[in-house]
Amino acid sequence: MVTDVYVHARAQPRQTATGRYPPQPKFQPFAFYSAVRLGDPEQLELIMSTDPYFWTQDNGAGAPVHFATTYKQLDMLHHILRNCPESLNQRDPKGFTPLHRAAFLAQFDGYLEIFEYLLSEGADPSIKTNDFDPYLNPGTKTPCELVAQDVEVHEKLCELVEKYAHVPKKPQPNASIGDWWALYDYGLDTVKTWPYDFRKEFPEDRRRDKASRDKAEFKARRRIKRAEIEAEIEAELAEHRSIETPKFDTLQEFLPPGASSSAHEPPVVENQPYAFLFPGQGSQVVGMLSDDALLELPAVAEMCEVANKVLGYDLRDVCINGPKEKLDDTVYAQPALLLAGLAALEKLKAQDPSVVNACDACAGLSLGEYVALVFAGVLSYEDAFKVVKVRAEGMSAAAAVGAHGMLSVVGLEDSVLEKIVAEAKTKVEASSSSTPIVCDITNFLFPQGRVVSGDKAALDVVQQAAQAAGAIKVATLAVSGAFHTARMESASQSLREALAQATFNKPRVSIYSNVTGLPISRDTPADDIRDLLAKQLVSPVKWEQTLKNLLADGKTKLFELGPNSQIKSMTKRISLDAWKTFNSVDVAK
Repeated sequence: MVTDVYVHARAQPRQTATGRYPPQPKFQPFAFYSAVRLGDPEQLELIMSTDPYFWTQDNGAGAPVHFATTYKQLDMLHHILRNCPESLNQRDPKGFTPLHRAAFLAQFDGYLEIFEYLLSEGADPSIKTNDFDPYLNPGTKTPCELVAQDVEVHEKLCELVEKYAHVPKKPQPNASIGDWWALYDYGLDTVKTWPYDFRKEFPEDRRRDKASRDKAEFKARRRIKRAEIEAEIEAELAEHRSIETPKFDTLQEFLPPGASSSAHEPPVVENQPYAFLFPGQGSQVVGMLSDDALLELPAVAEMCEVANKVLGYDLRDVCINGPKEKLDDTVYAQPALLLAGLAALEKLKAQDPSVVNACDACAGLSLGEYVALVFAGVLSYEDAFKVVKVRAEGMSAAAAVGAHGMLSVVGLEDSVLEKIVAEAKTKVEASSSSTPIVCDITNFLFPQGRVVSGDKAALDVVQQAAQAAGAIKVATLAVSGAFHTARMESASQSLREALAQATFNKPRVSIYSNVTGLPISRDTPADDIRDLLAKQLVSPVKWEQTLKNLLADGKTKLFELGPNSQIKSMTKRISLDAWKTFNSVDVAK
């Protein structure tokens, strides 16, 4: 147990105000937080008695209680809680309480002691984080759930939670307790009395609400005016349609003398800044396609009927009602995402047909490539559902043979990760008499954002080595097998047979391939496209290269069509400019 070794800081002078211009402090914020990080209560008292700093203010990376926890300053943590016990369950911008931070770092020396101390003070282990990493580590989590993959640490934390279950839990403070302006205007003594669910109406809120209402009214007036203009244009078009036009029995009669009709094919859209991107497996969520307005689009209603006929079950019902375990199953997830991507495309077509007509490039992440093929006119959506059904079933069957999976690794240079993967294969092969070990980097998602696929024995070695090398995040993905490796060879063969039965047309727009990262030209033979799709199952996905090539080709207006924002998150790591203008057409809500 920690003894009260520090005297309490003397009472702060009242340093509140109602102006919008903060005072110029004698001590900069760095000095304030450094005093916490270095465990210097005397310097902290001097700074807080001189300038308007507060026990709970959050600079965007956490409050003093979070800093003391992160930097393992147990005595400083005790000092802060003696002066401001209301900060015990304070959440940072990601929703982490001090208990979450201690749990996240519990694999390192000293943090289990901090975790236990916080529990003894009344920290609440049932508080959940925000969904701070929806792609690599989705969902809200309690402190124990943060480290569920580290079995040993998880068990120790759960034992401590049970040990201190009898300790009364301190309430969560109001979110404004970390807001410097609220603290400056009203004072910490006032703000800490606000209940957790209390919403203080600030003058800035009223100004923002009024501005929002004014903007909404302006948009409403603009929509009415636009509708009037469109009605006038439609009337003019109707008048032109009523004028009888010459009729020709054949195309040749319409062409100029000497011209050949065989040279005239449907126009190809070119040289536009738009590109459509379709997400892959992992984006699915129970409740997607639940908006009945989607079924009012004739194409969506028809494709739902076609999907049900091809698959033999109600696919939209699985999308809406799940359960999650069923929707996450590869056999159901892949057709569901195909339907979701196609529905998003029809949704955008209804909202802004000019964008759809102008788009001349597309790409899909793994499974999403099949939505891209339908958009490009290469496949009908009936053939797409038939092929994806075989693809999903083949991958699920291949995943059931042996123990393998996928591991997300963020924050390492490729050269470092490649060396780790190679050494892991060598180490496991040396101690194994089974078939050759599979372990490869298979998804190049964004700079220093990679996925390693392979046998679980090798992935365990990679996970430990990547963490030791300083990776920001290493997490096992919730997939059933080592996709995009040699373990999917049987699925690739069955897929080739299904692709051979499907009709392939020339691409109407450019499709950027997962295998090469480059566009498939309009003159590419159908068999070559089939070969790329079969190779995709056993080859790395070059998504980072795909996005960079799209941007280099002038595709600066990117649209993600499908549930959630999987691709938008990756784009932010590749190009901030592209991310700022990124558009999402979501069908998950």
